[in-house]
Amino acid sequence: MNHKIGSLLGIIGPTIGYVAIAVSIAFSPWFRWERHALSDLGHAMRSDVAAIFNLGLLLTGLLILIYAVTVFRKHAPYTSFFLATVGFSLQLVATYDEVYGLLHTVVSILFFASLGFASLVYAAETKSYLAVAAFLVGSLSWALYGAKIYSAGVAVPETISTVAAVMWIMYSAAKLYRGK
Repeated sequence: MNHKIGSLLGIIGPTIGYVAIAVSIAFSPWFRWERHALSDLGHAMRSDVAAIFNLGLLLTGLLILIYAVTVFRKHAPYTSFFLATVGFSLQLVATYDEVYGLLHTVVSILFFASLGFASLVYAAETKSYLAVAAFLVGSLSWALYGAKIYSAGVAVPETISTVAAVMWIMYSAAKLYRGK
């Protein structure tokens, strides 16, 4: 794969996901950050925007997976395995939406755990302070949520942890695009 096109997948993929989430929230007046999970938007039986939300996650997962096993693999071979796991597990989150109950919970945990682990591996492999910061910010958001330090829906730590990790993913893609 052409390295410029492959690198763009690391930018376009997450962008598609966030656009799908934003559109889904915009068309879901019932959604409340203080009460919901992002996955509530993808519930096939309860959400009118489930198709938009889940398609966005599927496409994001696919593009991250392709980015991980092509261009990114040459840059960070160890991390590429874990980033591919992130992409695949995100596709599982979309496929097994909340209708699937416990299965959805399991694949969601797999996604967020693999995202944190990929951040750690990338930090170690490339000496990336951005990945260290992403891991710390994401972990702290989950720890504070779990300890009930703040009152919010699970959508808050979901968003904080993914935005933090996406920063190093998109930064790596931009660096690879520029040939650095």
